[in-house]
Amino acid sequence: MIKAVLFDLDGTLANTAPDLGHALNRQRIARGLSTLPMELIRNEASAGARGLLGLGFNIKPGDADYDAMRTEFLDFYAEQLCRETRLFPGVAELLDQLDVRGLPWGIVTNKPARFTIPLLQELGLTNRTACVVSGGDTTYSKPHPEPLLAASSALDVAPAGCIYLGDDLRDVQASLAAGMEPVIAKYGYLGNVGPPESWGARYLIDQPQELLGYL
Repeated sequence: MIKAVLFDLDGTLANTAPDLGHALNRQRIARGLSTLPMELIRNEASAGARGLLGLGFNIKPGDADYDAMRTEFLDFYAEQLCRETRLFPGVAELLDQLDVRGLPWGIVTNKPARFTIPLLQELGLTNRTACVVSGGDTTYSKPHPEPLLAASSALDVAPAGCIYLGDDLRDVQASLAAGMEPVIAKYGYLGNVGPPESWGARYLIDQPQELLGYL
């Protein structure tokens, strides 16, 4: 029996790609490069700074300029992290339904708390979430199960009583490792790691409110 619902943030609850892309394109413009289209940025948005800097500048952790570029990117993002970010269509209605049903819901994200907490405040969700586990709150990040296990502990709900909705392969991997039921948000970013049908989740949804059918 499902007693709680946990959500990924970027690409699942909120469409953050426009503001992540804005920060990346600011960096490109500053270096005399053209802006990248949103369809390219969207595919890398769930991979955060690492994925976006790889897309925008073909650099990776360990490269000479990576740390400085990452710091600049994150500072640009922090300045305008809710410029265009919005909940995905149908998410607000889904959360309302969970509240009506008395089902606690929380957020588990690899996004650092530096960005997660202000963004949730901007989106009006701070006082509604039963728990928030951000990147850096636990020793390991997804795909390790530790963040999801921390959330289930905070909710006092056994992992088997939780659903985790995410849009990335690592969300499914973390869910399965934690003993939770993964659900894939096909409306999300999905990355570039093969079709989501091959990730090992039993359930995939095209719209947020379809999740209610599994509760």
